[in-house]
Parts: sequence; C-alpha cells; structure tokens
Amino acid sequence: MNEIIFLVKEAPEGGFTARALGNEIFTQAETEQQLKEVIKDAVICHFDKENLPGVVRLHFVKEETFSLAV
Repeated sequence: MNEIIFLVKEAPEGGFTARALGNEIFTQAETEQQLKEVIKDAVICHFDKENLPGVVRLHFVKEETFSLAV
C-alpha cells in the first residue's frame, strides 16, 4: 500500500476525529498536531512493517448548515 487517506472532521465537543478510508482505523485528538501524532501511531500499529503506507493524506471536511428562511 502506497497511501492511506483519513477523513478528518471537527468533533462537536471540540478537537478532531479521523477515520481511515478502506481501513478500520479511527482516532481523535484535541489539536491538529496531536491528531497527526496519534494517526502516525495508529497506522504503525495497524500495518506490518512491509505493508506500511508511504504517505498519509488528511482530507479535512468542514460541515456547515444555514437556514433558508426568508
């Protein structure tokens, strides 16, 4: 595997959550820097050394809602 992609969202209670696409990896952290560190640890724990992805891609999603009331 050459690359792994994480979908990153802001958690309602604060901080961030990250879920790997196509793999059973989920983690969370308070800051973006902490999130990168826990993602790195989670990926290393999840894969064998021979199958470790070369690149971790973070896809940040911002969810926003607004009213159409006139």
